[in-house]
Amino acid sequence: MLRSVLFWLKKFVSFWLMPLPLCATAIVVGVLLLRSSRRARLGRALIGAAVALLVILSNSFVSKWLMRPLEARHPAIPELRAGEPLPPGLAACRFVVVLGGGNGFSTGLPGNNLLSPSSLSRLVEGVRLARALPEARLIVSGPGEGGRPTHARVQARAAEALGLAPERLLLIEDARDTEDESRAVIRLAGGAPIALVTSAWHMPRAVALFRSAGVTALPCPADFRAHTDDPLRFEDFLWDAESLSRSTFAVRERIGYLWIWLRGKN
Repeated sequence: MLRSVLFWLKKFVSFWLMPLPLCATAIVVGVLLLRSSRRARLGRALIGAAVALLVILSNSFVSKWLMRPLEARHPAIPELRAGEPLPPGLAACRFVVVLGGGNGFSTGLPGNNLLSPSSLSRLVEGVRLARALPEARLIVSGPGEGGRPTHARVQARAAEALGLAPERLLLIEDARDTEDESRAVIRLAGGAPIALVTSAWHMPRAVALFRSAGVTALPCPADFRAHTDDPLRFEDFLWDAESLSRSTFAVRERIGYLWIWLRGKN
């Protein structure tokens, strides 16, 4: 019961701390304060600060600057060529774990076309590693809602379409967040080492939670959003919704990491 309350409290608080809800709320409050002659200055300050913050976080250069430190914490698994030895850490893994990233629902579409961009990138990386580890099993994770197929089942369908045998798949269908996923994986994998696949920007928090749960996890990041060797272009100094989304991910991960640090799980 307490765990459920903390889960929804975390979701509620983190939602209002995200850039768009936070700034939209500040603008609404500022507009209301403008109606009072005594508080009009505060209202203008709130509106100005909120607009300035949105403009800053919607800038491509700023959003990539916020994202890169998160993505640089753990290097990606390099190209794996047939006949060449695997990296020792990867060769020891007995499970490849792909964390959930969301999906949509449309009748008649294959699983890969239902997955969110983050989830699809994670799954493709997981299948790539599973093919390099023929004895390993692929664990996919994610709950469902309203009687619809769980996210784990959608991922499993996509993995099969990408050529992975069904008997190599294990599903976690009741984990609501990364911490739940870490507990479920320790039950399935025991003490066996795993290759942990999630978005590069989410990897620092995921690794901390999995290792806190007692899982021997090799970070295998995917879904990079701020590539380090991209040339600097004029567009990098402009503003767009994608950059605000990138900044939001970066802010959310830092808040999430602060939360687990306060609980001693880092």
